[in-house]
Amino acid sequence: MRSRPSSRLLVIDQFGCVLLFKFSHSSGPLIGKTYWATPGGAVDEGETFEAAALRELEEETGLVGLDLTGEVGRRSFELPLTSGEVVWAEERFFGIRAERSPISDTGWTENEREVMADHRWWSEQELRETCDTIFPDGLIDLLSKV
Repeated sequence: MRSRPSSRLLVIDQFGCVLLFKFSHSSGPLIGKTYWATPGGAVDEGETFEAAALRELEEETGLVGLDLTGEVGRRSFELPLTSGEVVWAEERFFGIRAERSPISDTGWTENEREVMADHRWWSEQELRETCDTIFPDGLIDLLSKV
Protein backbone atom coordinates (compact mmCIF):
# COMPACT_ATOMS: atom_id res chain seq x y z
CA MET A 1 0.00 0.00 0.00
CA ARG A 2 1.32 3.39 -1.00
CA SER A 3 1.97 5.97 1.72
CA ARG A 4 0.34 9.38 1.27
CA PRO A 5 1.70 12.08 3.59
CA SER A 6 -0.61 15.08 3.88
CA SER A 7 -1.05 18.32 5.75
CA ARG A 8 -4.40 19.39 7.17
CA LEU A 9 -5.32 22.83 8.49
CA LEU A 10 -7.33 23.93 11.49
CA VAL A 11 -8.25 27.41 10.30
CA ILE A 12 -9.67 29.33 13.27
CA ASP A 13 -11.41 32.68 12.77
CA GLN A 14 -11.72 35.68 15.07
CA PHE A 15 -14.87 34.15 16.62
CA GLY A 16 -13.18 30.85 17.51
CA CYS A 17 -14.91 28.94 14.68
CA VAL A 18 -13.13 26.37 12.50
CA LEU A 19 -13.41 26.20 8.71
CA LEU A 20 -14.63 22.89 7.29
CA PHE A 21 -15.46 21.82 3.75
CA LYS A 22 -18.37 19.56 2.88
CA PHE A 23 -17.36 16.66 0.68
CA SER A 24 -20.19 15.00 -1.23
CA HIS A 25 -19.44 12.10 -3.56
CA SER A 26 -22.06 11.63 -6.30
CA SER A 27 -20.08 9.13 -8.38
CA GLY A 28 -17.16 6.71 -8.26
CA PRO A 29 -16.04 4.38 -5.47
CA LEU A 30 -17.13 6.80 -2.71
CA ILE A 31 -20.62 7.42 -4.11
CA GLY A 32 -23.09 8.41 -1.42
CA LYS A 33 -20.42 9.44 1.11
CA THR A 34 -20.89 12.92 2.60
CA TYR A 35 -18.80 14.44 5.37
CA TRP A 36 -17.15 17.63 6.59
CA ALA A 37 -13.36 17.88 6.80
CA THR A 38 -10.54 20.35 7.27
CA PRO A 39 -8.78 21.89 4.28
CA GLY A 40 -5.53 20.26 3.26
CA GLY A 41 -3.98 17.69 1.00
CA ALA A 42 -1.00 15.66 -0.09
CA VAL A 43 2.59 16.71 0.49
CA ASP A 44 4.44 17.02 -2.83
CA GLU A 45 7.81 15.30 -3.27
CA GLY A 46 10.55 17.39 -1.66
CA GLU A 47 8.03 19.58 0.18
CA THR A 48 7.85 19.91 3.95
CA PHE A 49 4.59 19.33 5.80
CA GLU A 50 4.58 23.02 6.77
CA ALA A 51 5.08 24.20 3.18
CA ALA A 52 2.34 21.83 1.99
CA ALA A 53 -0.02 23.23 4.63
CA LEU A 54 0.49 26.80 3.42
CA ARG A 55 0.22 25.79 -0.25
CA GLU A 56 -3.00 23.86 0.40
CA LEU A 57 -4.38 26.79 2.40
CA GLU A 58 -3.87 29.10 -0.57
CA GLU A 59 -5.17 26.59 -3.14
CA GLU A 60 -8.32 25.65 -1.22
CA THR A 61 -9.22 28.97 0.44
CA GLY A 62 -7.29 31.77 -1.25
CA LEU A 63 -5.82 32.80 2.14
CA VAL A 64 -2.18 33.93 1.92
CA GLY A 65 0.40 35.66 4.10
CA LEU A 66 -0.58 33.84 7.30
CA ASP A 67 1.65 32.00 9.77
CA LEU A 68 1.03 28.51 11.09
CA THR A 69 0.66 28.32 14.87
CA GLY A 70 2.39 24.93 14.78
CA GLU A 71 1.66 21.23 14.50
CA VAL A 72 -1.16 20.16 16.81
CA GLY A 73 -1.68 16.50 15.94
CA ARG A 74 -1.09 13.48 13.73
CA ARG A 75 -3.03 10.44 12.61
CA SER A 76 -2.44 7.48 10.26
CA PHE A 77 -5.09 5.27 8.67
CA GLU A 78 -6.22 3.54 5.48
CA LEU A 79 -7.82 6.11 3.17
CA PRO A 80 -9.89 5.27 0.09
CA LEU A 81 -9.33 7.87 -2.64
CA THR A 82 -11.91 8.96 -5.23
CA SER A 83 -9.89 6.98 -7.81
CA GLY A 84 -10.57 3.76 -5.91
CA GLU A 85 -6.99 3.41 -4.70
CA VAL A 86 -6.54 2.82 -0.97
CA VAL A 87 -3.49 4.51 0.56
CA TRP A 88 -1.90 4.70 3.99
CA ALA A 89 -2.64 8.31 4.97
CA GLU A 90 -0.13 10.01 7.25
CA GLU A 91 -1.77 13.29 8.24
CA ARG A 92 -0.29 16.14 10.24
CA PHE A 93 -2.55 18.91 11.51
CA PHE A 94 -1.48 22.54 11.72
CA GLY A 95 -3.26 25.45 13.37
CA ILE A 96 -3.67 28.82 11.73
CA ARG A 97 -5.53 31.95 12.79
CA ALA A 98 -7.34 33.96 10.11
CA GLU A 99 -9.98 36.64 9.85
CA ARG A 100 -13.19 35.20 8.41
CA SER A 101 -13.36 36.20 4.76
CA PRO A 102 -14.84 34.89 1.52
CA ILE A 103 -13.32 31.60 0.33
CA SER A 104 -11.80 31.51 -3.15
CA ASP A 105 -12.06 28.35 -5.25
CA THR A 106 -9.78 29.56 -8.04
CA GLY A 107 -7.03 27.13 -6.94
CA TRP A 108 -9.27 24.07 -6.81
CA THR A 109 -8.53 21.01 -8.90
CA GLU A 110 -11.17 19.40 -11.10
CA ASN A 111 -11.61 16.67 -8.47
CA GLU A 112 -12.09 19.25 -5.70
CA ARG A 113 -14.74 21.02 -7.80
CA GLU A 114 -16.58 17.71 -8.15
CA VAL A 115 -16.61 16.75 -4.46
CA MET A 116 -16.32 19.95 -2.41
CA ALA A 117 -19.96 20.98 -2.14
CA ASP A 118 -19.86 23.68 0.52
CA HIS A 119 -17.85 25.30 3.30
CA ARG A 120 -18.82 26.55 6.70
CA TRP A 121 -17.31 28.04 9.86
CA TRP A 122 -18.28 25.80 12.81
CA SER A 123 -18.40 26.77 16.47
CA GLU A 124 -17.36 24.23 19.10
CA GLN A 125 -20.99 23.95 20.22
CA GLU A 126 -22.14 23.22 16.66
CA LEU A 127 -19.47 20.52 16.34
CA ARG A 128 -20.67 18.92 19.58
CA GLU A 129 -24.34 18.99 18.52
CA THR A 130 -24.17 17.96 14.85
CA CYS A 131 -25.20 14.56 13.54
CA ASP A 132 -23.11 15.15 10.39
CA THR A 133 -19.90 13.17 9.93
CA ILE A 134 -16.88 15.33 10.80
CA PHE A 135 -13.23 14.45 10.14
CA PRO A 136 -10.94 14.07 11.88
CA ASP A 137 -12.34 12.24 14.87
CA GLY A 138 -11.33 14.22 17.95
CA LEU A 139 -11.40 17.55 16.13
CA ILE A 140 -12.53 19.45 19.22
CA ASP A 141 -9.52 18.18 21.19
CA LEU A 142 -7.19 19.29 18.37
CA LEU A 143 -8.81 22.75 18.31
CA SER A 144 -7.87 23.27 21.95
CA LYS A 145 -4.19 23.07 20.93
CA VAL A 146 -4.35 25.89 18.36
